[in-house]
Amino acid sequence: MKFHHAISTLLALTVCAASGTGQAQSSDANGPLAAAADLPSVVPETVGVDSVPLVRLSEWLRNDRLDVRSLLVIKDGEIVFERYSDGLSRDNNYELYSVTKTITSLLVGILNQRGKLSPDNKVVPLIAAARPDLANELVDKQDIELRHLLSMSSGLHYQTREGTDPLYYAAPDRLRVAVSSRAALPPGQTFDYIDVNPVLVGAAVSVAAREREDKFAEENLFKPLGMTHYRWDGVDKTGAVSGGWGLRMRPVDMAKIGMLMLDGGQWRGKQIVPQAWIRQMTTSSPAAADYGYYCWIHHVVEKGQPEFGAMGFKGQFITVLPAQHAVVVMTSLLPTDGGLRDATYLNLYRRMVNDFILPALAPAQKPVESAARTDALRAELARSKQVRGVPGTAPAFNDAPES
Repeated sequence: MKFHHAISTLLALTVCAASGTGQAQSSDANGPLAAAADLPSVVPETVGVDSVPLVRLSEWLRNDRLDVRSLLVIKDGEIVFERYSDGLSRDNNYELYSVTKTITSLLVGILNQRGKLSPDNKVVPLIAAARPDLANELVDKQDIELRHLLSMSSGLHYQTREGTDPLYYAAPDRLRVAVSSRAALPPGQTFDYIDVNPVLVGAAVSVAAREREDKFAEENLFKPLGMTHYRWDGVDKTGAVSGGWGLRMRPVDMAKIGMLMLDGGQWRGKQIVPQAWIRQMTTSSPAAADYGYYCWIHHVVEKGQPEFGAMGFKGQFITVLPAQHAVVVMTSLLPTDGGLRDATYLNLYRRMVNDFILPALAPAQKPVESAARTDALRAELARSKQVRGVPGTAPAFNDAPES
C-alpha cells in the first residue's frame, strides 16, 4: 500500500483528530513497532473519495448528540475517515457484542484448513470428548452439525432471562447452561438467532485447537494482523470465553478484520483464513437469505450492491463493501428498540452508510483535493472529538471504552 503525497496534511487530519495532539502516538508500549502495524491514513480526495458527505455525516452525528464513539471508513486499505467523540482516540477498545461471533467463524475457518474442524462435524462428539459430565444434556442434540450452529439454524430453543441470564457474564459454567437448551426443531430448517449456538461453536473451537478460544485467536488471528489493546472478556469459572460476545477491540483492528474478509482471507500477502471459507461465510444459508456463517449479508446497503459483515448489539459494525473495495467500522451506544432486522441502531447505521458514506466513496464527479476541503474535515473531526453523545440505551458495566 502506497502513501500519498499529502502526508503532512494527513498527519494534521488524522493523528491530531485521533490523539488530540500534534505528535503521532504509538499504539502500545512497544512504540513504533505497534504503530507500524496500523493502517495508513490519507486525505480522502487523493484516493477519489469526496470528504464533503463525510463532513455532513459527522455534523449530523454531532448536532443530534448520537453516541457514536468511533466511525472509520477504509478505502483500498487506507483510512480516509477516522472520527472519535468525547476525547476518545485510536487506542480505545470497545465491547463488540455479537461481532465476536464473526471472529469465531473465522477461527473455525482456520481450523477447517488444518483438517481439525469441519462444518459437517456433529457437535455432540466434540463437546462430549471434553465434557463427559454433560452426556445427559446432549442426548437430544445428536443430529446438530457445526454448520447448523454457524448459520443459527440448530433448532435449539433457549428462553433468555432479561438482565439475569446465566448464559452471560455471571455464568460459572456457560457451556452447561448452553447445552441445557432444548432441541425443539430439526436442525438446518429454521433461522433462530440465539446465543447458545456460538457458545457451542466456541467450545468446539477450543476442543479442536486444544486450547482456549481466545488463546487460539491471539496466536492465529490477532497477532498476524498486528492487533493491540484487545481483550476477550467474560471468562467463566471453567476458564472459557464465549464464542458469541465479550471480545473488546480497537476500531482500527476491527477494520483489519473487514479488510481480511474483503481480500479473501489475506492480510498483506499472507493467507490467514482460507479464501474458500470467506466465500462460505458470506454465502446465504438455507435457513436465511441474509445470513451466512455468523455473517450478515445484504443487511445494510439498500441498492442491491454486494455487502456483508458483522453486527453487534447497540450498534457495533464491520461492513465490507466489495464494489468500492471499502470497509466501514462503527462502535456506538445507540437505541436498541426494534427487532433483529429493524433495530433503531441498525436503521441509523443504514442511513449513515447509504446517505453519506456510499456517496462519498462513489461521487458523481471526481473530487478535487483542496486546502478548504481538508481544513473543513480537520475542523469537523476536532469539533466532534470534544462532544459527548447521549447514550441511546442505559450503559452496561462493559460499555465503557477502555484505553
